[in-house]
Amino acid sequence: MDLVIEVLDARIPFSSENPLVTELRGDKPCIRILNKSDLADPAVTADWLACIATNPRVRAVAHHRHQTTLLRTVTQLARDLVPPGRAKPMTAIILGIPNVGKSTLINTLAGRATAKTANKPAITQMQQRIAIGPDLTLVDTPGLLWSRVEPEACAYRLAVTGAISDRVVDFQDLAVFALKLLSERYPTGLARFYGLDAVPSDELELIEAVGRKRGFLTRGAAVDMHRAAERVILDLREGCFGPISLETPSDCDLGPREA
Repeated sequence: MDLVIEVLDARIPFSSENPLVTELRGDKPCIRILNKSDLADPAVTADWLACIATNPRVRAVAHHRHQTTLLRTVTQLARDLVPPGRAKPMTAIILGIPNVGKSTLINTLAGRATAKTANKPAITQMQQRIAIGPDLTLVDTPGLLWSRVEPEACAYRLAVTGAISDRVVDFQDLAVFALKLLSERYPTGLARFYGLDAVPSDELELIEAVGRKRGFLTRGAAVDMHRAAERVILDLREGCFGPISLETPSDCDLGPREA
């Protein structure tokens, strides 16, 4: 490989970065694409791009599905990073965690449907080579998580954004984590979307309020907390509260996976 392209979730650039990639790529140059940037807080994304730019062997670009300049940008960054004299086309391996939008991004680069896509993890099942114009060939790989996600906050952020299968998570636990952050940083969007006069300070009370607003009631008129919590997480993933980021550079000590 001439270089590595790593696709990150713009809402969680630190948590969605596979710590094994840095070890495996050695001194090969890297392009990091902060995908789904339309769902992320633009001011926080700008901070992440500035933070990543401090590494001379790494370039970063924010991207979302409505942009049309990604191929030109990635090709130019690859030319800048790969030493001159290499045989053409350049070959790049593209990596990313499950459900980060890697397959959709590859189709955007290729200008055609070459990779299967779906709004759930583990769609790409095998490696494939994809020609991206005369200058660049991509080697696609299945999305992989590392064996032990640490710290715990990273695991929660990955689960909230859908990188970890919903079959193995507790939605109420996830919603409590997400609502604590949203209440602190994005209370206006939260209150506006759910039609709340004020955001309750207790996360469980907030889940209950959402459940009553949405009519998620049991036969005894109690709130179905599981359905309400699931709805909160799905609304977050769909960008219903406006553009939000779940972590900032100041949240993360950019050393060995501490937050």
